[in-house]
Amino acid sequence: MNESLKLAQITRTENQPLSSVERFGPESAAKARAFHSSFPEYQATPLVNLKELAQSLGVASIHVKDESYRFGLNAFKVLGGSYTIGNYIAGMLDLDISELPYDRLVSEEIREKTGELTFVTATDGNHGRGVAWTANRLGQKSVVYMPKGSALERLENIRKLGADASITEFNYDDAVRLAKKGADEHGWVMVQDTAWQGYEEIPGWIMEGYTTMALEATEQLQGEKPTHVFLQAGVGAMSGAVTGYFSALYGKDRPVITIVEPNKADCLYRTALANDGQLHFVTDDMQTIMAGLACGEPCTIGWEVLRDHADNFISMPDYVAAEGMRIMGNPLPGDPRIISGESGAATLGLVAEIMRNSSMAKIRKALKLDEHSRILCFSTEGDTDKENYRRIVWDGLHPSF
Repeated sequence: MNESLKLAQITRTENQPLSSVERFGPESAAKARAFHSSFPEYQATPLVNLKELAQSLGVASIHVKDESYRFGLNAFKVLGGSYTIGNYIAGMLDLDISELPYDRLVSEEIREKTGELTFVTATDGNHGRGVAWTANRLGQKSVVYMPKGSALERLENIRKLGADASITEFNYDDAVRLAKKGADEHGWVMVQDTAWQGYEEIPGWIMEGYTTMALEATEQLQGEKPTHVFLQAGVGAMSGAVTGYFSALYGKDRPVITIVEPNKADCLYRTALANDGQLHFVTDDMQTIMAGLACGEPCTIGWEVLRDHADNFISMPDYVAAEGMRIMGNPLPGDPRIISGESGAATLGLVAEIMRNSSMAKIRKALKLDEHSRILCFSTEGDTDKENYRRIVWDGLHPSF
């Protein structure tokens, strides 16, 4: 509880040239959604209106996109993995992904043309589960490396999908390097949302896949424009994609966009704070309950978008995410319940902490939060580690006060 929130802001001149976000805009998002909607499991995940919480916190509205319903996998990550694998196979066959809906993608015709493929990735769980699920549907193989400390439940969920999955002795970023080594040595296809020089096509596809949920949220808001969007970040792929979507959609009138990270893995916050044109890494073990955000090296593509289109970067302690889990799991009377995991609850927890805690007045003002604010958050996962979820929500692990 001695840990505090830290804020970095990026200021830009009015005529400063900005990186293009067209590839993440509404047209690209519609293409990604068309692909995803061809899957038999597809349905738009709920956008939950927390009216009572908004009134309690003194803001105009709070909407939370509940990704625990995504494809029965309890997290949004399959949007990126499936879209990438679809694009990769389309490229092998000189097709556009619009020519490969689900029924054709899983057909014996396509399987014969591609031959046997192995997709490899590093993940704390959600991304690897999405890659393994897609590979399994296509009759292909997958190899998944997980960082040390990963939850056994997440490992077993991946193995149930036929993946060769293991928990390594490495942190996330070194697990990524292990996956790359395997891809180089065995000819596997690496499906990773971390981008670096020379490896940007696949992470770009992953980011484009994530825009499906931003498009859904926009449609579900039925014309109500959010004033504030809060996005959690690991390497910055999802946050970069969704920031790009809203920037392309609204242009200069886009919402205030705030990026949220654990204080033990705040590479984007450090990069924004330094503002020296260099990426800044976190290299230790990154011990945080927000396992899906425990990444120490920014995605280059994601950072380019965030650098030019996001406004605020916040580094926060674990208790804030735990606060979000408890608030959504035990809602005010009249509000629906949302089961949100440690990474999923980070943004709502932050909003609640800033609005409830009188010591946060400066941050509240800096983020321009007031009674007119219309807030959009994404709960990116459900209780993917049920044991830890109960320890936090039932037993009060990581108390807020």
